[in-house]
Amino acid sequence: MSDKEKTIEALQFIVTGLSANSFGHRIQAKIFAGLGFQSLGDKYIAHATEEMDFVEQFMDRILDLGGEIKQEAQEAKPIFNDIIEFIEHDYEVSVEGTAYLAELIDSGILDATTYDLMKVYLKDEEEDMYWSEQQLDLIKMIGKENYLTQLLINGVPAE
Repeated sequence: MSDKEKTIEALQFIVTGLSANSFGHRIQAKIFAGLGFQSLGDKYIAHATEEMDFVEQFMDRILDLGGEIKQEAQEAKPIFNDIIEFIEHDYEVSVEGTAYLAELIDSGILDATTYDLMKVYLKDEEEDMYWSEQQLDLIKMIGKENYLTQLLINGVPAE
């Protein structure tokens, strides 16, 4: 398999997984807004939109490389009613995702354009991971109830 074919395969893997994550974030946004945490709902709607923007860029890149975009079956994702459990889960997904992206970037299979796109995406994923990590640290310091109260009063902390 050529590097170009490996790149297309990696891009398709990301398109499939990221589109599923985006939809999952939309579902969680609705749940959190329904629980009264509108600012958290808004944050995850914006996050889902940003993820779909990357999906579009990756699909464009597949086409630029002469590949075919596939609509693949997506693994079911867990849904959470507990905000803290979701942030923990989302953090773990980010840790795994950033490790995969760093490995892909270091693999040497990417052409310059795809490499640059992956670096931008990795930076975005790292920022999301650090935000989740900060939230989990804050929860440890002040407790779940105080954290949720802060969300209701002050909204979501900035990234």
